[in-house]
Amino acid sequence: MKFQRANRGEPEVNLTPLIDVVFLLLIFFMVSTTFERKTEISVELPEATGEQQELEQKVVEVTIDAEGHYYVDGQELINTQLETLKRALRKAAGDAEEPQLILSADRKATHESVISAMDAARQVGLYNMTFATRQPAEEQ
Repeated sequence: MKFQRANRGEPEVNLTPLIDVVFLLLIFFMVSTTFERKTEISVELPEATGEQQELEQKVVEVTIDAEGHYYVDGQELINTQLETLKRALRKAAGDAEEPQLILSADRKATHESVISAMDAARQVGLYNMTFATRQPAEEQ
């Protein structure tokens, strides 16, 4: 018996089954992943071009300047610690039922200082929160 070697050239790799498996994995992960984001703080963002709202309830205003200093109802806090801010918010809210919190931050204020103010408000129980904005200047 003579065995001859057949010269067949380069072996081929069929990628079609591999691509099918990758697509099936992709579809599986797309279907099984949830894209819902849940947050603890419900924030109502006002329109910048809208008219000013009339407020009938107790209002607590927190202002954050560009350096990250906090002001509660116009009074500067002695430091930027979370506990100091929480104490000031409790004092400003008093015994009011669901007071309105207006958060106005300088556009150069750090994201951290704004989030810290929101977190302190949530811990104190101030959930009715709006952000102060100003109307854009009209272009001439």
